[in-house]
Amino acid sequence: MPGQLEHTRNIGIMAHIDAGKTTTTERILYYTGINYKMGEVHDGTATMDWMVQEQERGITITSAATTVYWDFQNHTYRINIIDTPGHVDFTVEVERSLRVLDGAVALFCAVGGVEPQSETVWRQADKYHVPRISYVNKMDRTGADFYKVVDQIRERLGAKPVPVQLPIGAEDDFRGIVDLISGKAYSWDDASLGKEYFEIPVPEDMKEQVSQYRGNLIEGAAEESEELLHKFFENPDSITEEEIIAQVRKATIQNRITPVICGASFKNKGVQTLIDSIIRFLPSPNDMPPIIGINPYTEKSEERHPDADEPFAALAFKIATDPFVGRIAFFRVYSGALDAGNVVLNANTDKKERLLRIVQMHANKQLPLKRIEAGEIGVAVGFKEIRTGDTLCDIKHPVLLETMSFPEPVINMAIEPKTQDDVEKLAICLKKMAEEDPTFRVKIDEETGQTVISGMGELHLDIIADRMRREFNIEVNRGNPQVAYKEAIVNAVMHHEVYKKQSGGKGRFADLSIEISPADKGVKGLQFINDVKGGNIPKEFIPAIEKGLKSGMSNGPVIGFPIESVKVRLLDGAFHSVDSDALSFQIAAGIAFREATRKAKAILMEPLMRFEIVTPNESMGEVTSDIHKRRGHVDNVESRLGNAVIHGKVPLAEMFGYVTTLRSITSGRATCMLEFSQYSQTPQDVMDEVLFKIRGYVPVY
Repeated sequence: MPGQLEHTRNIGIMAHIDAGKTTTTERILYYTGINYKMGEVHDGTATMDWMVQEQERGITITSAATTVYWDFQNHTYRINIIDTPGHVDFTVEVERSLRVLDGAVALFCAVGGVEPQSETVWRQADKYHVPRISYVNKMDRTGADFYKVVDQIRERLGAKPVPVQLPIGAEDDFRGIVDLISGKAYSWDDASLGKEYFEIPVPEDMKEQVSQYRGNLIEGAAEESEELLHKFFENPDSITEEEIIAQVRKATIQNRITPVICGASFKNKGVQTLIDSIIRFLPSPNDMPPIIGINPYTEKSEERHPDADEPFAALAFKIATDPFVGRIAFFRVYSGALDAGNVVLNANTDKKERLLRIVQMHANKQLPLKRIEAGEIGVAVGFKEIRTGDTLCDIKHPVLLETMSFPEPVINMAIEPKTQDDVEKLAICLKKMAEEDPTFRVKIDEETGQTVISGMGELHLDIIADRMRREFNIEVNRGNPQVAYKEAIVNAVMHHEVYKKQSGGKGRFADLSIEISPADKGVKGLQFINDVKGGNIPKEFIPAIEKGLKSGMSNGPVIGFPIESVKVRLLDGAFHSVDSDALSFQIAAGIAFREATRKAKAILMEPLMRFEIVTPNESMGEVTSDIHKRRGHVDNVESRLGNAVIHGKVPLAEMFGYVTTLRSITSGRATCMLEFSQYSQTPQDVMDEVLFKIRGYVPVY
């Protein structure tokens, strides 16, 4: 119903690790009456960190969903919240959550400001055009500086931050906020755990600053509308609060600004005004443009509006395993409505699925629903085959929504079960985990027969192994982590391939000429160009050739690592009217690709990691010297609260076990954050070393 959708918000909370996302969510649950007791991350009692591993480590690993209700200006608003992880190894959780959310709260630590993972999640939100408000948390901490964080949002993220609140005091002296829209100041009552808050006079020493920032805000709002601009020139004070909010909201939804507010969630200050800001500035499903999909049968684009009367269309954005009911699928409904037990079409597999039950999640607890409508987020129970990114739709009105793209894993590890009895159990367990997490891959090494798992970092694989032990009762032996190298070619090579097979009756025949060369800058995967003239190869065989080339990319010529990107031009070919078919050309293309890459000069590509190391000033020289020994490159060094913050890039291969070295260099006082940046050419001596380790010899090129 349109009326209900106006009062719905689908939002995510995103930030760098340890900025206070889960603590903020816990306070929201408490103040909205969902929880009667505050959970704390450091006690392992946070509602949203329900996994055992999350409680033990004090970090968020999996995104958790919940729904709260908040009374605001005589309306009850429904807010669906997804609390996402901050650790870079679990970036997939942020990626798939942002894909289905209408708005986001970007949390920043008032001391740390814009940190590496803050930049990553901000870029992910940019990619999906998600409107966001910025919440500067931890204003009570030593070194808190609201204005510095606002500057960093502008400089490092390229955003346009617009403060709509100012803090009263900072560090131990932080006691409240000034709302620039109303010009009123508020303070929180410690005795009621921040549940009660009241208006106070604006401090005398802030009046000039508040007047300046409020004037800027009103002027910015006036520039959004000709009518308001006219009022502004006549009498700035005649512009009402509602008019300011409307213009700030419009600019936020259009992604032109990010309103900035502040608080100290752990000290129970500023959370209610954060909830008000979510309702004031972030969009409802009705404010978002209709989602566009492709009809899989006509291949024409179609729109779906957030209306319960339209045909049903939803996107499954997460698959998880529940210990009691088995596999569950989180999905966002973009249009139409669905009753529990109804049959839908999975547009990606073209198979029908009966969703036996629909539930609403509160962390890991379930509330059964009879019906779900446009704009809502639900969970399906009892289905056969749904994967992350699949579109669920009305059988009579099929549509395929844009799926999600995920980063490639950068680290491999060989594993084996400790007992022979667990071999089959391990295969089932790995299959389930790979379905849940698109950045986790499993493959069997053809040469050694080993099971190799791949992920986004050491912590990622550590959590996977821990889950095998706890959830599936499987103990495994683990090999040392290995870098997930890729391969690339550096020169152009022509190759002509004729594939013939005759075994009585219909044979196989395909003839093709290709040129392979490095892909154009910025292109990932296969860059395929069809230059065949005059119908020498029929059009219906071209997709099969492309498929054969793609399959060849999974096995590079140097040592069998995947080829990251390559350009292939199909120059010419020939076919036989009887013996040629799609499969013949697919096989021929695969053979041609392998032979051509063997003739080309090939290199290894290694993952480069972006790092941020925070170290005491006296250890800076030793830390940078150690980074240089690891083939790293320091881009810049800045000062933060008496510490040096070192930014740069370093090959992942040199960083295994680095945390232990860093602790010994700095007496345990430094921290390091690593994040995947890009693949880069491996130096020849390092490449020879890798080849020697794997093969026992270095090939002569």
